[in-house]
Amino acid sequence: MSRWRYFFKRLLLSVPVLFLVMTFIFVLLRMGPVDPVAARLGPEASGAEAARMRERLGLNDPLWEQYLDFVMNFLTLDLGKSWVIYGDMDVTRVISFAGPPTLWLGFWAILLPLFIGIPLGFYAGLRPNSGGDYLASVGGILWQAMPNFWLSIILLATLRKTKGGGLFGFDWYALGPDIRSITGTPDLAFVTATGIDWGALASDIKLILPPALVLGSASMAAELRIGRTAILETINSNYVETAKAKGLTNRVIIWKHVFRNALIPLVPVITNEAFLLIGGSVIVESIFNINGLGRIFFRATIQADLPLAGALLFIFTVIIILLNIIQDLLYTIIDPRVGYER
Repeated sequence: MSRWRYFFKRLLLSVPVLFLVMTFIFVLLRMGPVDPVAARLGPEASGAEAARMRERLGLNDPLWEQYLDFVMNFLTLDLGKSWVIYGDMDVTRVISFAGPPTLWLGFWAILLPLFIGIPLGFYAGLRPNSGGDYLASVGGILWQAMPNFWLSIILLATLRKTKGGGLFGFDWYALGPDIRSITGTPDLAFVTATGIDWGALASDIKLILPPALVLGSASMAAELRIGRTAILETINSNYVETAKAKGLTNRVIIWKHVFRNALIPLVPVITNEAFLLIGGSVIVESIFNINGLGRIFFRATIQADLPLAGALLFIFTVIIILLNIIQDLLYTIIDPRVGYER
């Protein structure tokens, strides 16, 4: 089976999952604890106003017709309107301004573990039982044990703006470009008509680094530990012993045989980071006051803004499905022995 045929097969198998999610969202909206009319008009609306709203929302139509309209709207990306938080605003418009900050946060929350956790894990695996190995292993365990909310508070206390600098005299504000606060939504206005505003880009990076470090903390520690174990297992494998017997240098063995094969068990760890980002962004965005999808999903759930919460749930499901497909494709790129016959 070719790569593209496998890709389309996985997409077709994902269709029932999407319909199950859409059905769950429909049941939640139509039969849930929140009355759509009362949510839009308020409890003091008159009977005539409520009747007009029910007709406008199509609630007088047969249930099967409402379901078909709902599914067709979702498939055409008509995700409805916010009931409570944004007062009749289209959900697609909410996603258009809340999505970029979450993507920016997620990008750095994945990038930091990749360039810190994996190199440290490989370093510890290549030097087992050394001081660096013990330091990296213990540090990874402690780092992973810290809850996101607790680590967020520690970072905010350390980097806060005070008269004499932050904790231990460290002044995060004086380091690099100017920022108004270590909390808030990044502007993401560094791409202009004349090119890239490097100063604005540096400010957005500086603003997002603390929450990205918190959000990627668990992934960083997991990549460190699994990377170390993968290196140790690969070094002791038969094909590495064969490469040594052929007279290959250590540099060639490490770069051509050890590193590539050690990446295989890290693929699900890296892709599963996105699953953690979806849940972790709810906490991190709320603490760091980032107006992203995670924080809005939390607010929509608490304030019973069901169309907004349901639309975000649908988007998160699509992202998870695509990540699972990408994970399988990465397996075949890193390890050609893995085929598509399944």
